[in-house]
Amino acid sequence: MRKATLSLTLLMTSFIFLATSCHEVEETIANVVVLNELGAPVQGASVRLFAFGSVDQDFVGEPRFDTTAVTNAAGTVSFNFSTFYVEGQAGFAVLDIEASKAALFGTGLIKIEEELTNEATVYIE
Repeated sequence: MRKATLSLTLLMTSFIFLATSCHEVEETIANVVVLNELGAPVQGASVRLFAFGSVDQDFVGEPRFDTTAVTNAAGTVSFNFSTFYVEGQAGFAVLDIEASKAALFGTGLIKIEEELTNEATVYIE
């Protein structure tokens, strides 16, 4: 009986170890599509994703995120936030979007959920 209990304990410990060590963290990606007023993709648009930490109602803190990239021929730009994600944290971020090209400008928001590919569309006019 004692041998069976020990074997069962070792088996359960091994199972728990293997089950927890097999979790592979997926990438946390933000894709932004920039379109003009006609709905056509805008190549070469500058896209800024940012968020400011708030201290209180009267003071805006330092930027938590502030990154910029340029759209490709399909009007899309991709940001990888995997290095900022901490496994086990609840929620990730809601970021402001600013997109511009020459005199065209547009804004939006994107909710970044951990370990997912998140998408938003911004129209610039």
